[in-house]
Amino acid sequence: MLEGQKCLIIGSGISGIGAAKLLANFGAQITLYDSNEKLDPKEMEKKLPDGVKARCIAGELPSEVEGETEALILSPGVPTDIPLVLRMKERGVNVLGEIELAYLAEKGTVAAVTGTNGKTTTTTLLGEIVKAWLGEEKTFVVGNIGNPYTLEVLGTTPDSVTVGELSSFQLETIKTFRPHVSAILNVTPDHLNRHHTMEAYVQAKEAVAMNQTKEDVCVLNYENDYTRDFGTRCPARVVYFSSARELDEGYFLRGTRIIRKFDGNERDLMDIRTDMNLVGIHNAENVMAGIAMAEGLGVPMDVILSVIKVFKAVEHRIEYVATKNGVVYYNDSKGTNPDAAIQGIKAMDRPTILIGGGYDKQNTYDEWIESFDGKVKWLVLIGQTREKIAECAKAHGIDQIKFADTYDECLKLCTELAEPGDAVLLSPACASWGMFPNYETRGKLFKEYVNGLPD
Repeated sequence: MLEGQKCLIIGSGISGIGAAKLLANFGAQITLYDSNEKLDPKEMEKKLPDGVKARCIAGELPSEVEGETEALILSPGVPTDIPLVLRMKERGVNVLGEIELAYLAEKGTVAAVTGTNGKTTTTTLLGEIVKAWLGEEKTFVVGNIGNPYTLEVLGTTPDSVTVGELSSFQLETIKTFRPHVSAILNVTPDHLNRHHTMEAYVQAKEAVAMNQTKEDVCVLNYENDYTRDFGTRCPARVVYFSSARELDEGYFLRGTRIIRKFDGNERDLMDIRTDMNLVGIHNAENVMAGIAMAEGLGVPMDVILSVIKVFKAVEHRIEYVATKNGVVYYNDSKGTNPDAAIQGIKAMDRPTILIGGGYDKQNTYDEWIESFDGKVKWLVLIGQTREKIAECAKAHGIDQIKFADTYDECLKLCTELAEPGDAVLLSPACASWGMFPNYETRGKLFKEYVNGLPD
């Protein structure tokens, strides 16, 4: 298992550091490489865990290093179609992503959550359910949620459960990865700047189940065209959930009640208004997916429902921040694509000043703008996509639009525009890159600004 092999890790961020730690445990010869020529290799070395030795290179990769590489490890942010990776593949080099690398050392049971939206909420909820069942020491919550699988996997045991949030980037490079329970929550256009076509993006999502068998479970959204179609050819045992219709088999909403129905037997589980702290139909879907996955792992229903009743919203996802001078502020910085942002505006029940815009992932914004439903009082736009969104909004008859050149200017403008009884919603429908290192920073700065406002 990679012992003695010359392994090249591309990317010196937290995933790359985790990969170095795991490769050292395998006994591999490690080179940590980052194409950013401004990085100092000595500083890269300081980031390595104690006892991990690696040659660190920044800038241009020497041809002799490329030529001697036997295994290539890609961090999730590294595209699989860059020339270096394509040359390696052509030469027959073993190309692995972080998830596949970590899975080689996995000793326990794995549950994997993917989808365009809802991943973090569902993963976090499922993690809390498993902790309540097995205990914290036997539960590992990893992946795109911000905790690299490679840093945690050595702690797994035959009776532990790993719950992973997996992005399409991470799923592009799996080979043997096989979760016992998987879920594809939904698939809508996103990351087309990386995957280039919708077909390639869908294929990456579906890969989460490619090694599963009928002994495994795949949880799918019946109300999404892509996931419903995948259910007809999925290799695992499919369990559906639906927020819009009653199913013959699966989990569904009847009014405001979540119903479980299998083999003709129904069970009324809970009321989404009184038994959940989360708001919105999309969160009812996330909860149903979490219930289905937890049951697939063998968690007793009483444990599942008790955790759901106390579970709070994930930070940066339609998160109530504060009420200042009669204006309610919500942080939905995790609304990084139009479909996610649709859920943000749907959750509003008052006139809303909406902050949109950011990095251009080649998405379209018509459906998002159509979902405003008369709620958006002002659309305040920032970032690379602001003109593109403004043009689309005007085409849909919305002209209450203002531009801001900086984030600080944007936040002050929103405060000036808002009146008592209004909401200010940060739900940009775009990634944060270009203005912020990540959506968490964007959300935290919003919350700091809001909490600093006078009451």
